[in-house]
Amino acid sequence: MEMFEILKWWVVLFLTGVIFLPLTFFIFSNFKDKGYIFSKIIGIAFISYAVFIISWLKILPFSFAEILLVCFGFLMLNIYIAKKINLVKILKQNIKLIIFEELLFAIGLLFWTFVRGNLPDISGLEKFMDFGFVNSILRSTYFPPLDMWYPPFPINYYYFGHLVTAVIIRASFIPSSIGYNLMLASLFSLTFLIVFSLVMNLFEQFKSDAKTVFAGLLSAALVTFGGNLTTIYTFFKAYMPLDKPVPFWTLPFQPVNFPNDYWYPNATRFIEYTIHEFPMYSFVVSDLHGHVLDIPFVLLTIAILFSMFIGFKSHNKVRLLFTGLISFLLAIMYMTNAWDGLIYLILTILVLTLLARKEKKLKDFIVNIAIIFIGFFIFSLPFSLHFKPFASGIGVICAPEFLTSLTKLGPFLFEANHCQRSPIWQLFILYGFFYFFVISFIVFLKTRQKNITAPDKFVGLLITVSTMLLIVPEFIYLKDIYPAHYRANTMFKLSYEAFIMLSASCGYIIFRILTSLKSKRNITLFFIPTFILVYMILTYSIFAINSFYADLKIYKGLDGLTYLKSLYPGDYAAIKWINSNIKGQPVILEANGDSYTNYARISSNTGLPTVAGWPVHEWLWRGTYDVVSPRIDDVQTLYTTNNLALTKELLKKYKIDYVFISSLEKEKYPDLKDDKFKNLGRLVFSYNETKLYKISF
Repeated sequence: MEMFEILKWWVVLFLTGVIFLPLTFFIFSNFKDKGYIFSKIIGIAFISYAVFIISWLKILPFSFAEILLVCFGFLMLNIYIAKKINLVKILKQNIKLIIFEELLFAIGLLFWTFVRGNLPDISGLEKFMDFGFVNSILRSTYFPPLDMWYPPFPINYYYFGHLVTAVIIRASFIPSSIGYNLMLASLFSLTFLIVFSLVMNLFEQFKSDAKTVFAGLLSAALVTFGGNLTTIYTFFKAYMPLDKPVPFWTLPFQPVNFPNDYWYPNATRFIEYTIHEFPMYSFVVSDLHGHVLDIPFVLLTIAILFSMFIGFKSHNKVRLLFTGLISFLLAIMYMTNAWDGLIYLILTILVLTLLARKEKKLKDFIVNIAIIFIGFFIFSLPFSLHFKPFASGIGVICAPEFLTSLTKLGPFLFEANHCQRSPIWQLFILYGFFYFFVISFIVFLKTRQKNITAPDKFVGLLITVSTMLLIVPEFIYLKDIYPAHYRANTMFKLSYEAFIMLSASCGYIIFRILTSLKSKRNITLFFIPTFILVYMILTYSIFAINSFYADLKIYKGLDGLTYLKSLYPGDYAAIKWINSNIKGQPVILEANGDSYTNYARISSNTGLPTVAGWPVHEWLWRGTYDVVSPRIDDVQTLYTTNNLALTKELLKKYKIDYVFISSLEKEKYPDLKDDKFKNLGRLVFSYNETKLYKISF
């Protein structure tokens, strides 16, 4: 393992947390561990946002020096806070738990680093897109960053999480091809530890003993390693085709063939034409996408809302500070994974509503809501000025026939033949685990109405919001460019957050009930189904990890580009040469092609913008295929025409500085005219059939 790179990465995260310990201890003064693990993500959020704003205002270029200056500024602020809260005393009182959490974080980081090292390739699914964003940001002098597949326009995507990744990579002096995999390992470990801390402190409010640690660990395992009840299919004959699931009770029972060719992606595509992923699947397939990058910010927001809910301090200035912090985090989530901004705005409003009812302060409620919206607008404005949402309306599932003739009414769309509804039995397979415990919790609370605690109520809020998120895609969807999978993205983004909140809630519920039951008989009756269900949920990670990473038998290292050595050795050498010798973001010409292929590999792996990358992705981001289709024709013309005048015209049009030619270009354009580029520039790199020309006519 690349231990030195891992150590550098850990040191950056550790020091980031150390800088923000005073602020974190102030925010989470009512937590058992004082929110220690949250200091890392609080620091990452503030430092990355400050770097973003400074470079967006063009005060300083994006650089290590800028990051260092920002860190120094926050260090001074936190030293001031440290004096106010007596930081040394708090550290001494909580040092054992702090060391335990830091060790657990390091173990999680090393574990997932090892897992990724068995298949570190930054290739397949959305990885080219995510890696391209990170590399484009790393090459940026000022922000917003350039879209590497549609220059000279900025990225029209929620890229803040990719910017966070770039900030950590720059601060640690690690190649982005290694940093990509270390970021995934960090997200895995942070997710586990943050859930651990959150639920431990939920449980701590009424049960101060060792059980709080186990409640936290179980919840962390459910969120980070958990899947759904599709694992029951491991005991039955596999159904075919794999995208057409049938009820398991209609299949032959075959426990002797366990796990019976169980295909782990089925758990995320179980309902036809939809997507319903969850963290374990995301960590396994390792796309550094917005919904994954946002998990720590999501959990931090939930933790702060809980800290407010159980009564941090009644002082108005402190409450306003918390509200302002929530508005900042809502903006961060919006810029990282736009849907999450809305989802956790709803949770925030519900928390503030219950607090207002409890304290009977309508004026404070109105002020807090105003701060939330104004703060969100201000904090997200630098991003929003350059971002146009993809959705083109709100579609109604199974709209009445008389409305489909209207097609559109305000923001609502009434499209014919759009009547996908999830079968109840499939919803049960996906979410039955959660609602077994939700129903058990409701029954439990009804028997203890006089002993319902603040954590119970907060978990009830999480369950309420999660249930809403699961119901919404059965009635409406946000319209995008995908005709058959029109509600897939809506279900994906909503159910992902529901899974996180419900998993954390279930860990709490299990220990809440088990520690309250007195009769051995009742404990046994609850424990047996609990054990079976938890086992089925957690075994998903075993099937998924072993399947994707070939049973973890061959460790290959952390460099996500090494797969190119054997696949496209010339391209690998060219990418290395470009990253070492070309500064800034000059435009490079390369062949474009379909999404999820190896086309656009140079722009993705270097951050150099190309004329056209993955066209369907640009279609989604820009809202119309018309923006990219002319470029596709122009790229073909550039490679195939003998007309030097036309070639020069197009090179000038797109301000192309480099032309790349390799096996994919020759495969895509069989009549490629290579020799003409000798007359338009000079050959600066050559390796077998791979060539790179610097245009200089």
